[in-house]
Amino acid sequence: MYEGKYPHKRYRLTLDFLKKHISTNESILDLGVENPFSEIMKSEGYTVTNTSGEDLDVGFSSVQGSGAEVVTAFEIFEHLVAPFNVLKEIKADKLVASIPLRLWFASAYKSKTDPWDRHYHEFEDWQFDWLLEKAGWEIKDSMKWTNPTKKIGLRPLLRYFTNRYYIIYAERTS
Repeated sequence: MYEGKYPHKRYRLTLDFLKKHISTNESILDLGVENPFSEIMKSEGYTVTNTSGEDLDVGFSSVQGSGAEVVTAFEIFEHLVAPFNVLKEIKADKLVASIPLRLWFASAYKSKTDPWDRHYHEFEDWQFDWLLEKAGWEIKDSMKWTNPTKKIGLRPLLRYFTNRYYIIYAERTS
C-alpha cells in the first residue's frame, strides 16, 4: 500500500495503526522535535504540533499547555528516566505510543557520538502496559512487529523472529 512512498516497515505499520484509531479531524501533539514521521503524519492530513526538544523528564509546559485531542509518542519513552511523570501530565484523552522492546540478545542502545541518544529503558511489553495503567491509561489496542536487518549472523537471524517494536492505543481513565 505504501511501497516506495514510505520505505521503512516501522513507518508503514505505525501509520496504519494510527489511521486505524485516530481521525485526521483530531489534533495531535507529537512528543519530540519535528522528525520524518511527524512530516509523514502531516502529509497524510493530520494536524500535528511537536514539542520543542525540552527535557520531558522535568519540563512539562508544552504538554500541559497543549489543547491537542491526541498525544503521539513514537520511540520517546525509552529515552526518559521517568516516563511516568510526563504520562500523568498529558491532558489529551487519547494516546498512541510505540517503543522498542527489550531484546534478550542485545544490550540497550547507546549512541557512541550523541550523549542524548540512548535508551534508559528498554521495556518488555508487560512493563510498558503497567506503566501506562499506573499513569491512568487503559490500553484499547496493541501490536508488535519484527525489525529484520540485512546483516549476517546470529543476532540478525534472531531479529527475523523476535518482535522489536510495540505500539499501543490507549485512552485516559482518570
